[in-house]
Amino acid sequence: MTIASSSPPSRLPLGGAEGARTKPRTDRSRTGENRGDGRLAAVFIAPALLGFLVFLLWPTLRGIYLSFTRYNLLTPPEWVGLDNYVRMVNDPIFWDSLKVTVEYVLINIGVQTVAALAIAVLLQRLTQSALLRGIVLTPYLMANVVAGIVWLWILDTQLGIGNEIISGLGFDRIPFLADDTWAIPTIALINVWRHVGYTALLLFAGLQAIPNDMYEAAKVDGASEWRMFWRITMPLLRPVLAVVLIMTVIGSFQVFDTVAVTTLGGPANATNVLQYYIYGAAFGRFQFGYASAMSVALLVVLSAITFVQYRLTRAGQTDLG
Repeated sequence: MTIASSSPPSRLPLGGAEGARTKPRTDRSRTGENRGDGRLAAVFIAPALLGFLVFLLWPTLRGIYLSFTRYNLLTPPEWVGLDNYVRMVNDPIFWDSLKVTVEYVLINIGVQTVAALAIAVLLQRLTQSALLRGIVLTPYLMANVVAGIVWLWILDTQLGIGNEIISGLGFDRIPFLADDTWAIPTIALINVWRHVGYTALLLFAGLQAIPNDMYEAAKVDGASEWRMFWRITMPLLRPVLAVVLIMTVIGSFQVFDTVAVTTLGGPANATNVLQYYIYGAAFGRFQFGYASAMSVALLVVLSAITFVQYRLTRAGQTDLG
């Protein structure tokens, strides 16, 4: 007697069924992990974001508002519209301060960039000593105020060791910080001395990204160090150099502390840079509305210069393949 066997009902494979059931759970678990990562990132970002809002964004917005007012801390701000900006345009001291600032920036940026680039190339081509890099960076560890006071003592016309050496060599003493011809170049060189090591290390980091194979191939072809510098180093260093230039230009336009501890804007306004003039208007004459208008003008100038620099130097592009 033959018993007919009935085939069992067809079912999905066990693995497929389990996979179909567990897939939504996997997606939900990944979503939960992403949310957890987002919360953790928000915790780490919160202090910096709070600092940005409290110490940068809010003062900027407050300053823009005050630039349209007359305000002296003793009375509420009084809306005056564009009066502060009209006064600024017609203020000869403002334009003279801007001219002095531009002169300082040109000297500071020109000398600092050339010196920093030379130091960075020497560090990369001749030695990799960490001790030497630390020595180069040492002046940057000194506060601007301290550096200004030290150089004020060194360059003092009567008692400074710098002028003592000049006098000992048979030359006339030079009033570095008391003469309108010497004052701005001297302040610029003081700041070059302090910042050149830091700028050099930034450029040195950029040089480290250039493959050594390119230099070795150029040497095989008989290229000199000077030719390799102009044909390999400069083109491939351009993005880093562009960012460094943008940073140093912005910092140079905001020079204040060195002037405040050495010349106080003198002699005869020869070192009355824009930041020092703004400080005098705000905290010396309590014209906070007018000082805010000049600060907004400086912000616009720096934004325009940064934009032009970024476009001309193609800071966002690299020639490395």
